[in-house]
Amino acid sequence: MPDSTKAMGVLTVGGLVVVSAYSATLGSNGWLWFGWVVLGLLTLGMVASRS
Repeated sequence: MPDSTKAMGVLTVGGLVVVSAYSATLGSNGWLWFGWVVLGLLTLGMVASRS
């Protein structure tokens, strides 16, 4: 896996942790979850295009 794809994967997992922590402490925010889903789809697209 190239470095850029690996970095996107780490960013996506880190984003999930941050959004989950935010939701647990301050309540759910739909825009944060939407942004995380978009980031996840971009990461999946990068992985699919590399393989």
